[in-house]
Amino acid sequence: MIIQYTFLPSRVYIVLATLLLCMIGYAQETQLVIPDSIAQLSSKQLVHTLKTTKPIDSKIYEEALIQKTKQGQVLATYYFDIGLFSYTQENFVKAVYYLRKAIFLLKETEDDELLCTAYLKLGNSYLKDWKNQQALDAYYTALEIIDRNGHKEDAIRANSGIIMIRRRMKQLDKALEVCKYTLRLTENSTFKNQKNHVNMLTILNEIFLTRKQYDSVLHYTDIGIFMSEPISYHIGTIDLYTKKGTAYLEKKDVPRAFENLRIAQSLLENNKVTEKKSILNLNYFLARCYYEQEEYTQAISYLEKTKAVIDQKDARNERVLDIYKLLAKCNNKLGNKEESAFWFQKFTELQTRFLEERDQTFNKMYNKDTQELGDAIKALETQQERDARLKKYGIVFLIALLLAFVVVGGVYYRKQQTNKSRFEKLIQKISELESQGITNTHTTKEITKEVVIDDEKIDKVLKGLGRLEDQEYFLNLDCNLRNMAKKVKTNATYLSKIINTYKEKSFNDYINDLRIEYVLKRLKNDRKFRSFSISSIASEIGYKSDNSFTKHFKAKTGLNPSYYIKNIEKLEQQSVS
Repeated sequence: MIIQYTFLPSRVYIVLATLLLCMIGYAQETQLVIPDSIAQLSSKQLVHTLKTTKPIDSKIYEEALIQKTKQGQVLATYYFDIGLFSYTQENFVKAVYYLRKAIFLLKETEDDELLCTAYLKLGNSYLKDWKNQQALDAYYTALEIIDRNGHKEDAIRANSGIIMIRRRMKQLDKALEVCKYTLRLTENSTFKNQKNHVNMLTILNEIFLTRKQYDSVLHYTDIGIFMSEPISYHIGTIDLYTKKGTAYLEKKDVPRAFENLRIAQSLLENNKVTEKKSILNLNYFLARCYYEQEEYTQAISYLEKTKAVIDQKDARNERVLDIYKLLAKCNNKLGNKEESAFWFQKFTELQTRFLEERDQTFNKMYNKDTQELGDAIKALETQQERDARLKKYGIVFLIALLLAFVVVGGVYYRKQQTNKSRFEKLIQKISELESQGITNTHTTKEITKEVVIDDEKIDKVLKGLGRLEDQEYFLNLDCNLRNMAKKVKTNATYLSKIINTYKEKSFNDYINDLRIEYVLKRLKNDRKFRSFSISSIASEIGYKSDNSFTKHFKAKTGLNPSYYIKNIEKLEQQSVS
């Protein structure tokens, strides 16, 4: 009896687990049964439904669309259409989901134009959702496709997104460099003197404002206004007049600042513009002008106008931080202690969230202006009020600050440990390969798939690939599938198939693996090569840009090239000493 009692529960659990798995499997199968009411819908109706259906309810409609649509490219266009619609509705998570599905199918087609557009829209969706790295990856992939088809307009669109990310990341020199290059492209494109041209000038002026180059702002805003007014591009004109007014404000010329901001205000009201960015910027800088003239009540009235358009997603908008801080300062000047402290607290809470979401936690939590504001608020309070406020607000803020530092320190430490481990494994692997005198990518796997192994033509192609690897042809800038096919005397389709079969990777992965393995070993053994800039190293091994090289290097190793070079130098110094 005791033995039976001991083993009975485990048997029961096994039976119950089996039954549960069967029930789950059955439930999953039944979920995919499409009702006649849905199966009878046309593809157009299904697409329309998917545009407005919540993700939790969309699976059955997706399955119906897949069953009704036999061609992958047609299905890809449907997914693209849904993704584009979701983007216009500012549902960026849904937009990313369907654009990625469209891209997956389009990769199997030869429709480079739609594939490029899908990557651009994917980049825009990530950009709007503040996922900077994913947006950069999408834009750079689009640029790789553009290199093949040479569409200037698509290159301008991709670079516009890259510039905005560079500016967000405070990489202003890089942003300015890309911006000027893109403006030159625009001058020789169909975008010349059109909305996109105006937008590029707007972005350029944002960079100059951040760099405090106010005379440059005044010069380029005039060019943009001259361009935007004839085409009635009101949003562009409003933004440019606002930036011009901002430049005068920063130069302490308040009357001329007011003059340009009033023009922007008139355009916004007369044309009933509802663009959030335009409203926030215009009202904030008008409030700044009134603050400079010590008309604090007027300043608050303009800041109050911005509150109606601010929502939850604006926690990542720097202008909202500015608005909260200015509200605190204005109320402080008027002696409204409670109101000032309220907006100051809102500012500090939002700044903490802002820094976390922007991956900028290493920045200081306060700038000089913020600290002065905090001191001014405290000076208005009695000792008793000060103690109470410190207890109520100060402790909360200090805890938040402490947690932020703990999180940043933990993330930084884990990242350093991960990078160290990856680096050590990488060095060990390279040393093993060097001692054996072989490389991973040069080995041809003896497998049989779609092509017969003893085919004489395949053997010749594989030997040709081996020779090209020995000659390091993969380092050439013109190394592509078509040119390599000519070198080994076959066609591009057949060569791609052979590489897929015997190298077990795509052509692009094959070339990138060869280049990264080459550069890993050369950087390890060639001190002079390590002294080159990342851009020069990229060019040396066949990449058209340092960004493309860095992306593939990191994908292969998990490390940035700069980190690898720095630690190779450390290893060499240790061995010498």
